[in-house]
Order: sequence, then structure tokens, then C-alpha cells
Amino acid sequence: MDSTQSASSIKSQLRQRFRSEREFLISESSWQHLLDSREVKSAQVVASYHSYGSEPDTSALNRSLIQSGKTLLLPRRLADNGLDWIIWSGRDEDLEIDGKVRSPKGGSFRGDIDVVIIPALHVDREGNRLGQGGGSYDRALSKLNSWKVALIYSGELTSEKLPVESFDCKLDAAATPEILVRFTAES
Repeated sequence: MDSTQSASSIKSQLRQRFRSEREFLISESSWQHLLDSREVKSAQVVASYHSYGSEPDTSALNRSLIQSGKTLLLPRRLADNGLDWIIWSGRDEDLEIDGKVRSPKGGSFRGDIDVVIIPALHVDREGNRLGQGGGSYDRALSKLNSWKVALIYSGELTSEKLPVESFDCKLDAAATPEILVRFTAES
């Protein structure tokens, strides 16, 4: 790619490519290896998301988190494109449609979030995430002191460095259907 291109422009091109490649990567997973991680096992409050389209399916993961007694939060998009976290019961009738996304009904959660499970199109080996491009998760993650893990398909963890902008938040880990990869924190 041309070195004069902005990180934003490069990210946009990568998103288009990765979305088209994703349809060949779709696979099912219980995400048991993530549920068995020390970070999730010790968590009381876990924020996840309700997957849609070609995203890794979170339905079994979210059910398992609720069944294990954890408080499960799902995001609700705000007017400024930020995210608010809402406790979700696991019942479909407690969700409303917001564009392509199903969001929980209810009041905002106030308190500490131990683990945040987030969507990503690709993650590099330094913990940089390429999301859908709205910036909602980066704004939300910058306000949290939580263990942050992205769900991706096999083949979406790359050794090539992804373009990074000043507002991008690094991840602590990425989970594919087969493995959990933790990233070393910078000193």
C-alpha cells in the first residue's frame, strides 16, 4: 500500500477486504476455552455483544456466561455513537432492534466490568484490533479498566501489523474458535 495513505484510508480498504474474506471462515464454537480462562472464571461482570451477520456467534457464549452466574452486559449504541452497557437477562424479548444490531432494553449499568468481549474483523499479534469502523468500541474501551478480548475466526489473527490511530485501544487477548492468545503488555 502507498505510504502516503492515511491510517484511516488503509483501515477502510482492509475492512472491505476482510469482510469479503470472512464468509469463507465462518465456523461454530462453544468458546469453552475462553469460558475456562482465568480471567473469565474469576470475573463477576462480563460485557459481551449480540452477534449478527458474519460475526463469530456469541449466543452459546452469552448463555453460558449467564448460566454460570455472571452478570452479563450487552452494549447499546448512544446517539453520539458511544456505547452504554445494559444488563441482559438472556431473554430475546429483552432486546430491541437498532439497525442490524440487537440491543438490550433497560437502564445503564454502573459499576466495574471485569471482562469485555468485543467483535473484530482482524487482530494483529500486538493486540491491535480492526473493527467495523464506527469507533464505538474504542471510545467505550478507553473508559474501562477491564480485560479486553476480541472474538475472531481462525485466520483473522495476523502477524502483519494493522494500521493504528491515536484513539485505538489495544486488546489483552484474542480468541479464535480453537485458541486464546494473550498479548504481552507494553512496559
